[in-house]
Amino acid sequence: MNDMDRRPRTQIPPVDHKACICRVDGGLKTIVGAKKFVHGHGGKLCLRPGVKTSIHPTRVVHQRKRSGCGGESPFIPGLPDDLAIACLIRVPCSHLQKLRVVCWRWCRLLAGTYFYSLRRKFGLTEEWIYIIKRDKVDGRLSWDSFDPISRIWHPVPPLPTEYSQMVGFGCGVLDGSQLYLFGGNDPMKGGSMRRVIFYNARTNKWHRAPDMIRRRRFFFSCVMNNRLYVAGGMNANHTLTTAEVYDPCTKRWSFISNMNTSMAPFGGVVYDGKWYLKGVGADGRVLSEFYLPETDQWYPVVVNGMISGWRNPCVSFNGRIYDVGCKDGCKLRCYNEETDCWSKDSDSKNHLGDSLPQEATSLLSLNGKICVIRNNLSISLVNIAGDDRQQCWDLIAGDRPDMNIFFPNLWSNLFSVGRRAKKYQVVCSQVLSV
Repeated sequence: MNDMDRRPRTQIPPVDHKACICRVDGGLKTIVGAKKFVHGHGGKLCLRPGVKTSIHPTRVVHQRKRSGCGGESPFIPGLPDDLAIACLIRVPCSHLQKLRVVCWRWCRLLAGTYFYSLRRKFGLTEEWIYIIKRDKVDGRLSWDSFDPISRIWHPVPPLPTEYSQMVGFGCGVLDGSQLYLFGGNDPMKGGSMRRVIFYNARTNKWHRAPDMIRRRRFFFSCVMNNRLYVAGGMNANHTLTTAEVYDPCTKRWSFISNMNTSMAPFGGVVYDGKWYLKGVGADGRVLSEFYLPETDQWYPVVVNGMISGWRNPCVSFNGRIYDVGCKDGCKLRCYNEETDCWSKDSDSKNHLGDSLPQEATSLLSLNGKICVIRNNLSISLVNIAGDDRQQCWDLIAGDRPDMNIFFPNLWSNLFSVGRRAKKYQVVCSQVLSV
């Protein structure tokens, strides 16, 4: 036996290279590598023998390359985020809900205020009509939204259960996109309510808001300076003269000065920075007063030409007050403060009739025009600034749709208006901007 055979040999540790997850045995294929391993690690075969293969993969997982802001993926691959947002804000309002399900970043973008502030800044906001109506058979409330540009009805989330059969409640819009419902008669308990809820057109969901201070039903309400005002009404079997205001910034209700007299509400309008009310007193006399927010005081109004000739519905538009000149709302009147009288302002010359389905229930300001809404869900737009007062009327929803959009909207007109309009009565209507 030669000297090479007598030299002691160092045994290579019996480590299965394929079974070692930590890969520390990668250099044990030679005697030199084995010596380094034995002296450096105390002969341990694996640094982490308890690690399971299922949670410690043997192959290297490469992280997905991200190029968006803050390490996030871009809104649109291949485009900078600012350019991608400039594209997204131009998507029509009817498709915004579809954008939320594309990805998490798009959903977060549409949930914030930045997206809608850009739409407002560049004049891309759309005004839609939201109509709450009551079924004449079972008395239940439902509502729909109407796109005046495409002239299509769209479904919305159902009203909360507590308002499904409510009567005597108020309705107002804050921040342009939040529809508030408040007060009314509780159908479950049979008493007045303090509850306040609101629908956010940006999230397409209903939310709770702080309750009013007083329970009330069948009261006056309005919105001034993005604040919600309520006054009067009934609480149990008593008439109220108390009034309160809700500030969405502080999310609080607070009392304002009491009304001078209690009255059953007939109508109200905000005109020239004042809140005018018209009602009927306990003795049957017509009463009127107005509220001035700057002084927090109520002032009586002498029954003049404005009060005596005031009809419902009415709207303050471009610094003037307009109301309906006939039952179907196909004729509008305007109040002239200088002459203290109402005069005919616009006539469509195409009257629909005096029946309840054709009765005008709301006058709204929509896209720089006056919008007339009727019980049969027919809607007319009136361009007051037009030269020809007869040709400025446009029926955008009803029994005689524009033939250019008749076939694309046939389903909408049949199932949202034609079949159901005769059994409903419009309770309130508002315009929301998105």
